[in-house]
Amino acid sequence: MLAECGNTRVLCTVSIQDQVPMWMANRHAGGWLTAEYAMLPGAGQPRKPRDGRTGRPPDGRSLEIQRLIGRSLRSAIDLSQLPELTLWVDCDVISADGGTRTTAINGAAVALYDALLWLEEQRKLPNWPLRGLVAAISVGLVDGEALCDLDYREDSSADVDLNVVTSSSGNFIEIQGTAEKKPFSNEQLQTMLAQAGDACAEIRRLQKEALGLTENQN
Repeated sequence: MLAECGNTRVLCTVSIQDQVPMWMANRHAGGWLTAEYAMLPGAGQPRKPRDGRTGRPPDGRSLEIQRLIGRSLRSAIDLSQLPELTLWVDCDVISADGGTRTTAINGAAVALYDALLWLEEQRKLPNWPLRGLVAAISVGLVDGEALCDLDYREDSSADVDLNVVTSSSGNFIEIQGTAEKKPFSNEQLQTMLAQAGDACAEIRRLQKEALGLTENQN
């Protein structure tokens, strides 16, 4: 699944491994989902060294983002309805112009739906485990104005930067927010959250369109 948002492009895939982590083995608790995220060397400027190339572990930003992707998707799936397997979600940024983590979540949700359809076709699912699609967007304050889906230039000069993840019902899964220069008011926060909610609703519509789902299908 290739997810595009402006000039940001993220390749999202889901692989199925017929085992669960050691801490889940033999507990008959269902399956597991985890995610990995990487910025490919040529995704931005200057070139980013490939993880592991320098002998160092993945950078802290990549680890934080892949944990966010995993948390977001696990919130939307009933893991107890999976057989003992692991869903590996891989998000590789091909081109970066802001919003890579939110674009990764949006593409990964579609890739996850496709993977679950394959498991259903193989009659490996006792029940459909996905509660609904997950959508995410970045919002922020730039020169006092609330903007949605910030590109790199806007993000780098923003007074406030928020990343918002929502469920299929529009409820919040995660809100990450930071005042880069000065504190922001509750009124400004509510404005940004309202923009994020509207944007996520549109993203879910596009996700369903990509999957061939009707508006009433989750």
